[in-house]
Amino acid sequence: MKKLQRFKQLMRLLPPLLAAATPGVGPRLARGRWPRTQGKLSAPGLEGPVELIRDTWGVPHIFAKNERDLFFAQGYVQAQDRLWQMELSRQISNGTLATMLGPNGVPVDRFLRTLGLRRAAERGWSQVTGEARAFAEAFCAGVNARMKAEPLPLECSIFGVTPEPWTPVDTLTRGNMLAYALGGNHRLELFRAQLLAEVGEELTAMILPSHGPQSPLIVPPESMNLRGLAGVTKLEGLDAVDGVMGDPNIVSGSNNWVVHGQRTASGKPLLCNDVHIGLTLPSTWYETGLHGGRFDVVGFTLPGVPMVLIGHNGRVAWGMSNLGPDTQDFYLEKLDDPKAPKRYEFKGEWHDLEVIREEITVRDSAPVPFEVRLTRHGPLMNGVLGNQVKPDSAPLSMRWALHDSAPLMQTLVGMNLAGSCKEFRAALEQWESPGQNFVFADAEGNIGYQATGKIPIRAAAHQGTVPVPGWTGEYEWQGWIPFQDLPATLNPPAGFVATANNKVTADDYPYVLATNWFPGYRARRITDLLAAGTKHTVEDMRRIQSETYSLPAEALRPHLLAAAKPADALETKALEELKSWDLRYETDRIGATVFQTWYITVLRNLLSNKLSKEMVERYLASEYERHGSMHMPWVIGLMETPEHEWFSDAKKPQKETRDDLLRRSFGEAVKWLSAKYGPDVAGWQWGRVHTLTFINGPLGRLGPAFVRRVFNSPTLPARGDNYTVDGASFLWNKPYDVVHGTALRMIIDLSDFSKSMGVHTPGQSEHLYHPHRLDLMELSRKVEFHPLLFTRQQVEAHAKDTLTLQPTSALAK
Repeated sequence: MKKLQRFKQLMRLLPPLLAAATPGVGPRLARGRWPRTQGKLSAPGLEGPVELIRDTWGVPHIFAKNERDLFFAQGYVQAQDRLWQMELSRQISNGTLATMLGPNGVPVDRFLRTLGLRRAAERGWSQVTGEARAFAEAFCAGVNARMKAEPLPLECSIFGVTPEPWTPVDTLTRGNMLAYALGGNHRLELFRAQLLAEVGEELTAMILPSHGPQSPLIVPPESMNLRGLAGVTKLEGLDAVDGVMGDPNIVSGSNNWVVHGQRTASGKPLLCNDVHIGLTLPSTWYETGLHGGRFDVVGFTLPGVPMVLIGHNGRVAWGMSNLGPDTQDFYLEKLDDPKAPKRYEFKGEWHDLEVIREEITVRDSAPVPFEVRLTRHGPLMNGVLGNQVKPDSAPLSMRWALHDSAPLMQTLVGMNLAGSCKEFRAALEQWESPGQNFVFADAEGNIGYQATGKIPIRAAAHQGTVPVPGWTGEYEWQGWIPFQDLPATLNPPAGFVATANNKVTADDYPYVLATNWFPGYRARRITDLLAAGTKHTVEDMRRIQSETYSLPAEALRPHLLAAAKPADALETKALEELKSWDLRYETDRIGATVFQTWYITVLRNLLSNKLSKEMVERYLASEYERHGSMHMPWVIGLMETPEHEWFSDAKKPQKETRDDLLRRSFGEAVKWLSAKYGPDVAGWQWGRVHTLTFINGPLGRLGPAFVRRVFNSPTLPARGDNYTVDGASFLWNKPYDVVHGTALRMIIDLSDFSKSMGVHTPGQSEHLYHPHRLDLMELSRKVEFHPLLFTRQQVEAHAKDTLTLQPTSALAK
């Protein structure tokens, strides 16, 4: 049925797709949809003229006489460059994708409507007041003015979509979608529950270790009632959402750090941020300069969101990385009737389920009605996780702190207008979701760090690692970690502070932020390099951002070299490349490919000694980034015990030791490389096997090959790996296609803001064949930058096009 649906959809889309992909025809059609960037244009709703000056890199710098017009123009220009991206993200987050994609969109819509991103946004908008509300409304007015004034993107014609007016609730829902992408603990809880159901506590605790102070893993007896998850190989609802978001099963990361003037050549702070996220076309990020009223700020935001999320205002600079707090929990519920429930039990009493009736409009098909049923913890999720979840599985509800969090609009106003570190930190008190690591610095020379987020305080018996009983009252959240108790520092003695999704608290911290963290390899490498210098420059910061040195390889290679006994000439050559490798994942390194392939083979063989073939594949599929990466410390730790039971398969008569498994894995790795890339090791360069294609959604995933060639980027060699500072991650069961990596880099020099620089990838524009669609891609790949233009003089020196938006009355005159 699904194949037939896809075929029908393709047939409907084929004529416009063929036209778009035809040389000569496609570029002419696309050019007719490009935005206007020169001259004067009437914009009803403006109070005065606004200049939109686009620089050499397609970045718009907006100069307005008042703040309302400033944000009107920001909405206008974002919609000029990214309206299709905004519309697609709205369809996804609102749960209305089926109106565009037909039946293929139904699983996504059911899951996200059940989760309630738009319901949370509607509640949140009622809390936005004052100037924050006025700025959001002005931004939306600008988006809608662009829809009326200029042709819609080509993709709107291909899919037959006419966007509805953009609203502030759409903006807030867009932010909630980011919170979902950055808060993937629900994935890890479900996978841990599956492991528990299939292999028990001991093995689960070993391969999904906890980094929290409550170790070892505590599993309430009731949580073992999860047999309905055993044997599940797909969770269609979750998988469908991951598919349209283009970042399968991976929660986003990042690096950021700030250096005090005592460690810089200028005597003033340097602030750096590189954001690791799904690498898509168009870019996740949008660069802009905002100049009007009290606002004088430059940096990056998300399409559909006003103001600047990452950047500087000439007084304060800031960057962010994902803190990754655990703000999601699954609860096992007791229902009065498993098939047609109306009530649920809590502390011995029965309560009515709240029922929300939804209907999904499906293109070329009948509407799909369904009900969302909510307990005190949140919606019941079994029905939208997937058809493979067995009927006898316990009912699961999901609690998520997002539904208790305030919207970010007022916070963004405070951040963008802050005049000092003190004022900036005060603004962050209202940043509740998603939880982030912020670093910041001010022109007076202060630097600081602040963790943010509305993070639950759990009962002592509740780790937040597995689904827990929801009917007893023993596992309820006890409140929220107070903002003043969240990790923070101002002018630390070390002279710098850095984060990389690593554990940010000591074991004696009185609260639990999370029980799983990304291994600290990136954070350690950054910290080591910062600690080694006292006269850091902007160029030093660029070199750190470009680091591809592998600390895991440094730890593991000696064990392989000691165990290796090459069986033939090819293995001998491969071993020589590994010996001479400088432990950097640069695109011309052959040793990097040999090491990585050997490591994956070792990991697969270790897991195969204890787990079923299906479970090995699910583990390697990286159900969650921290699960997908936490095996590295586990494997390194195993190397210290040569006779550990994990090195041998109990089902086989011949016992293996560490060195036996390492040697066998090396031979299998070389054989795999030879079969896939040829018997000449010269063809095993890291950049040949480890590649990146920026995927356009949804055409770059769903379309035939000729469509993918047009809508996606060329395939590029990629440096770095899953653990390097310059990250470029792949799924362990699908080496080595990059799905996640460095999407944005920024370096701010507070001694002279004009020396600051930034880049995101692949480009500013979403428009097919546009000169700014892919022009930043190679710059970013080489870890090069363009200046982060701030002053009017700088902007005019690099100006390429100027468009003036005029009030209707002024243009008429």
